[in-house]
Amino acid sequence: MTNIFLRVPLSEKMLFAKHLSIMIRSGMSILDSLWLLKKQAKTRSFKKILDQLIVDVDNGQFLSVSFEKYRSIFGEFFISIIRVGEASGTLADNLNYLHEQLRKNYELRRKVKAAMIYPVIILVATLGIGSILIFYVFPKIMPIFKSLKVELPVSTKILIALVNFLNNYGLWVIVGLIIFIIIFFVLLRIKAVRFLQHRLILTLPIFGRVSTNVNMTAFARTLASLLKSGIKIVDAILITSNTMPNMVYQRELKIIAERIKSGETISQYLMEQKKFFPPIFAQMVEVGENTGRLDENFIYLADFYEAEVDEVFKNLSGILEPIMLLIMGSMVGFIAISIISPIYEITQGLNLK
Repeated sequence: MTNIFLRVPLSEKMLFAKHLSIMIRSGMSILDSLWLLKKQAKTRSFKKILDQLIVDVDNGQFLSVSFEKYRSIFGEFFISIIRVGEASGTLADNLNYLHEQLRKNYELRRKVKAAMIYPVIILVATLGIGSILIFYVFPKIMPIFKSLKVELPVSTKILIALVNFLNNYGLWVIVGLIIFIIIFFVLLRIKAVRFLQHRLILTLPIFGRVSTNVNMTAFARTLASLLKSGIKIVDAILITSNTMPNMVYQRELKIIAERIKSGETISQYLMEQKKFFPPIFAQMVEVGENTGRLDENFIYLADFYEAEVDEVFKNLSGILEPIMLLIMGSMVGFIAISIISPIYEITQGLNLK
């Protein structure tokens, strides 16, 4: 089984770090701990990885060196924390710290998914109701309209044209949508296209702010963790860049690393790029650089922006609810009016007679 087919859920990585930390603290060797963790592993992929870790550690390799084989699965941040822990003799502490960071990332992902449940339900309900009206109710009424030969309202004509189009070309529309989705996801594999998509997200109302706050949280928390672990600032920023959710920020952090090499401070660049980094973020970084407490200030910033993200997600349903209801009401209302209007006109005509 190659690394391409190996998948380890974030929750399992989180538990691995926590349990290994506890086992090492209790005096167990890393090898014995890995054997025990293998028995507790929930996924086949992770058991396969642990098999290789056990072989490597038994042959005298460092745990971090063995994890290097699975860099695409665990990431640079995960491996770097373990490597520094092994080098400094604080592996148990570093693993516990790693668990905390993974747990916070897990919670953040869970909040994002939870916030999107309501809009998806409303969208599915809208499409469901619309489909019933268009494909079940309307076709049964349409022959009556044709037989009476009355002048139909514009909305009804539009709806009839839509129904006829879907009846004649519905299969091609479905095939076209499938092809479009496939092409879309294939294009997203191209870095330049994905970069443009991430740049576009940052310009969107509501979602742009959420994306910025999520990236500020990831930037501050990851960099704080690496600095506390003793990793040099340039290396820490480069590692952090690879963990950023948005490719725009990945590029920005790599530029920051190059600027630091040429003698600049982090805050100098952050202040230049106000469209990507909020002023308060840059100011707090500058204070941390001046006082020598940069890691502490990054922890504060991580907590601050995480609270901002939490607040937005709490209010997201309230923000999206009227928008989704308006879309749903407009769509269903248009279909209902298109069906009811001609019936009303026919009824009025019969009353006049």
